Amino acid sequence: MNKVLRILSTIAAFGAATLVAQAQPAPKIFVVDMAKLLESHYKTEEQMAKLRADEQKAQVELERLNKEGNALVEQYKEFVEKANNNPLASNDAKAKAEQEAQAKLEEIEKKKQEIQVFKNNVERQLAQRLRSFREIILEEISKAATDIAKSKGATVVVDKSGPSGIGISNFIYLDPSYEITDDVLKEVNKGRPATPAPAATAPATTTGSTPAPKSAPSGGEAPTVTFPGAKKN
Repeated sequence: MNKVLRILSTIAAFGAATLVAQAQPAPKIFVVDMAKLLESHYKTEEQMAKLRADEQKAQVELERLNKEGNALVEQYKEFVEKANNNPLASNDAKAKAEQEAQAKLEEIEKKKQEIQVFKNNVERQLAQRLRSFREIILEEISKAATDIAKSKGATVVVDKSGPSGIGISNFIYLDPSYEITDDVLKEVNKGRPATPAPAATAPATTTGSTPAPKSAPSGGEAPTVTFPGAKKN
């Protein structure tokens, strides 16, 4: 009798588990391309335009600092010439020229440090601004993708360009009707202004941390100061 009851209990438990499994909805997976959405979002276009504008302003300032550095180098060379290559100069004059050359060399080193600090600060600020923007805009895109997927009855949304490196080539088959990237793009770009937003006018700063360029946008190679060979770091 007990054996019969155990068998019945087992059958009943199995039947209950089967009913629970049948009650769960079948997975319905939708796919979205987050990289494309990030790149095509109108706010991304605006933000990148602002970053490029500030980078260009920083480039102008960097060129000014480099010109100052090159002027110091020329002055240093003049003092070295007076100290070493002027046979008509007295010993006192040569000694004074050597002192002035050494003082100018110290100015050059300070200018080198100033230029490097400026470059580091600008790069850090632009990169931080870009990271902060990406975090905010990806959250906005993710919410729009989730809402659209839910409205279509999705149980799972997969980013085909996701951080794991999954790409479209990893899908054996993808029904185009389950691709919602264009729907999401249309949704997030509903607020696009009628005319492009103007580029930022505030110059890049060299100190502090702004809710701040992969790295800052590329704006070409920065000019460099040619420092004298003597005591070169």
